[in-house]
Amino acid sequence: MTRHDYIRIARLLANTLDRSIVIPGTDIRLGLDPLIGLIPGVGDAIASLAGSMILFLAAQVQVPKIVLIRMSLNVAINGLLGSIPLIGDLFSVWFQSNVRNVELLERHGGERRASTVWDWLFVIGLFAALIGVFVAAVAGVIWLVEVVRRSLQ
Repeated sequence: MTRHDYIRIARLLANTLDRSIVIPGTDIRLGLDPLIGLIPGVGDAIASLAGSMILFLAAQVQVPKIVLIRMSLNVAINGLLGSIPLIGDLFSVWFQSNVRNVELLERHGGERRASTVWDWLFVIGLFAALIGVFVAAVAGVIWLVEVVRRSLQ
């Protein structure tokens, strides 16, 4: 398969996951990702796994490693925030991580260049934000458990 074949498949997958359905009377497009995310417990994991296929295609096209990291962070952010019931699914509709990843793939596919300082700053910033969200989520769960425990006493 050629570079263009991989990108075409990735674009089809991204559009299916993020933009395949138009909400009537609006310009809002959503796909299977937020709908699959509504399945309790496993929906967001399944959607993230499907979105990870774009990473596999990007690796076949040999995008720079830093771009693969950026793409992985997009999937991780979508999966982490998408796991918040309902709000996370709305976030997935807005964020469209799969479309973002295909845009990165199209921009950097087959490109042989060194990572720039801006690439690393972007990845470090996203990683720090992801850690912050994770810490806040864990703190929120601990707080909620403590509130429930106190109310049961």
